[in-house]
Amino acid sequence: MSEEQDAAEAGRHARGMRTRRTVLGDAHVDRAVARTDDFTADFQDLITRYAWGEIWSRPGLDRRTRSCITLTAMVAGGHLDELAMHVRAARRNGLTREEIKEVLLQTAIYCGVPAANSAFAVAQRVLAEEE
Repeated sequence: MSEEQDAAEAGRHARGMRTRRTVLGDAHVDRAVARTDDFTADFQDLITRYAWGEIWSRPGLDRRTRSCITLTAMVAGGHLDELAMHVRAARRNGLTREEIKEVLLQTAIYCGVPAANSAFAVAQRVLAEEE
């Protein structure tokens, strides 16, 4: 890799880490970084550079919209652990409880009632923890 490519990757990583911390919060990112070892380091770098440094940092959609899309994707994929994290992120990105409820109601139609039922249980727990 050239020095120019190295610099671009470093910049993408730095931008990704800033975005990741803004969306998920310092405590969450600090825990993820602390758990990183030789086995997971490349994966952590990948998601920081590409998920957070490229996709979440793009100007085409605001973070509230990205959160709505991400919540839907987590429900559709049955990724309930990730859903909990992204419910917290959605609140940090300005979504209200009502808006999160509306997103989950929408998923009941397009992802299925059982998936939405599980998602509501996760979101209810996460939102109760906030109060």
